[in-house]
Amino acid sequence: MPRGFFFFFKKKKKEAPLLRDLPTHTCTSPPWGYVHLRLILVSGKTQDFTFSPNDSATDIAKHVFDNWPAGWEEEQVSSPSILRLIFQGRFLHGNVTLGALKLPPGRTTVMHLVARETLPEPNSHGQRNREKTTESNCCLLL
Repeated sequence: MPRGFFFFFKKKKKEAPLLRDLPTHTCTSPPWGYVHLRLILVSGKTQDFTFSPNDSATDIAKHVFDNWPAGWEEEQVSSPSILRLIFQGRFLHGNVTLGALKLPPGRTTVMHLVARETLPEPNSHGQRNREKTTESNCCLLL
């Protein structure tokens, strides 16, 4: 073959997966644009789920509660209302959808799943920091 001679192949267009190819544990089952979540418990146990970008944190908690994984029996909770999702260090409030978080479809996103009765106030952390800045702490070493 002469130098500089290249073969060009047309790449096959990537097709959306068929509905039957999606995992069976989806909360809603659109054939495209789904979001993979890997949920981690405090114990370190993990489980993968697939959801629609339209699913909210409340929808996800209810689905996980209704389809509690076989390896998570020791961590079973009494109600889906106490299940909370943590994403990037922040609790997700019930009405926040996966689409609002702009999670990349088709990729796995990791979130923590914890049992907690109430959520902290959205500005409680910022309020604590403001209170601390009004104090003056001084240390003198001799």
